Amino acid sequence: MKALFERFLLASRWLLIPFYVGLVLALVELLAKVVERVYQVATQFLDLTEEGVLLSALSVVDLTLSASLIVIVMLSGYANFVSRFDVMGHEEWPRWIADIDFSALKVKLMASIVAITAIKLLEAFMDAGHETDRDLGWQTGIHVVFVVSALLVAFADRIGDRHGNGEH
Repeated sequence: MKALFERFLLASRWLLIPFYVGLVLALVELLAKVVERVYQVATQFLDLTEEGVLLSALSVVDLTLSASLIVIVMLSGYANFVSRFDVMGHEEWPRWIADIDFSALKVKLMASIVAITAIKLLEAFMDAGHETDRDLGWQTGIHVVFVVSALLVAFADRIGDRHGNGEH
């Protein structure tokens, strides 16, 4: 009975597949937003100020970081929780696909989130004339919380690795 239940639990990991399909669709949606943003900049380029061009570029950077975050979650989540990738014969694939573990995934996710909030904060400060002091304060506070959280996750991960390897 125990072995049957364990096989059932292990097989249930395949229920994650629709989630990963959803992430692929989210990636396609982000691609559409990048195309839309680049089209807007291209058609309005002569009317944009230098600040407008910079804000547009930051918007594309933000979308790129968000898309990269989705790829990290999608590929490493699949590899960690569903099935390993067979990387043999696929030299063009990133090496981390086969090597990333859950601990490294947490650190990568937090670093990506910090980068995304930093870009959003920079965009807000670049467009400070259209932002309230309260909004800027909240965005700054949220970014600081993510930075501190990322540092704590990395620190806890480092301590866990040190104790897991027998070091003290």
